[in-house]
Amino acid sequence: MASPVPETPAAGVVVFRKGPEVLVIHRPKYDDWSFPKGKLDRGEPTTVAAVREVDEETGLQVRLGRPLRPQRYQIRGGDKVVHYWVGRAVGGDDVSGYEPNDEVDQVDWLPVAEAATRLTYARDRSTLREALEVRKQTTPLIVLRHAEARSRATWRSDDRLRPLLVAGRKQAVGAAGILAAYDVGRIVTSTSLRCLQTVQPYAADTGLPLEELALLSEEDAAKEKIGELVQALVEALPKRGGTVICTHRPVLPWVFEAIGSRDLRLAKGELAVLHVRKGKVLAVERHQAG
Repeated sequence: MASPVPETPAAGVVVFRKGPEVLVIHRPKYDDWSFPKGKLDRGEPTTVAAVREVDEETGLQVRLGRPLRPQRYQIRGGDKVVHYWVGRAVGGDDVSGYEPNDEVDQVDWLPVAEAATRLTYARDRSTLREALEVRKQTTPLIVLRHAEARSRATWRSDDRLRPLLVAGRKQAVGAAGILAAYDVGRIVTSTSLRCLQTVQPYAADTGLPLEELALLSEEDAAKEKIGELVQALVEALPKRGGTVICTHRPVLPWVFEAIGSRDLRLAKGELAVLHVRKGKVLAVERHQAG
């Protein structure tokens, strides 16, 4: 049996602004024009890497929209797999003050038609065409199952007070980075301690309040009420922005049913990112924290 081909994971973003214009970079080492992208640091989620690479290569802060098909191509020693998202700049999109360096010496916003001719590689032109089809802004509704907690069998107190394990706290920190990549501005969580501890790192990073709802706990959940809650959260997305719901395994099927999705059977510390536009889920992706 042939050995599997080694893969080098990378991540990048196709960033749009009004026009439409798209962000491209020039790399002097290769004398090529491409999208901002780069390899993952050890243990780094692809979403976090994508946002970081745009910042490092262009100076812009971006937030992710819908995912695109990964690019796969050969490099020395194996394959490179680049995970891409559509993205938008936050906090300003001016690149006129960018200082050239040995890695990236030019950053430009280009009209899409001009970018299509400027891009060096056919794979990037294909990704641009795909991104154009899905570039309209969506709002993320993120469903998060709480991180790894103490075993129920060994816990002798109220189950609502069962805390995260060390591994679970690591997952919570990882989840915070993923949530930041999508510009989540609202945190809705079960009142159980293991859910609160799962979203607390992100709340601490952003200063956002926790909207604690007993309705999302295992003990107090009811299918009809969960459906009403989720529908209200979806309707509020255009005004309130990206939202995360942190809850428990027994409650998740009701959450997904209310959204109109099949139950994704999330693992502990796993997130489902649902990209919503005008009340409809247009894309779904999954990420494991930690």
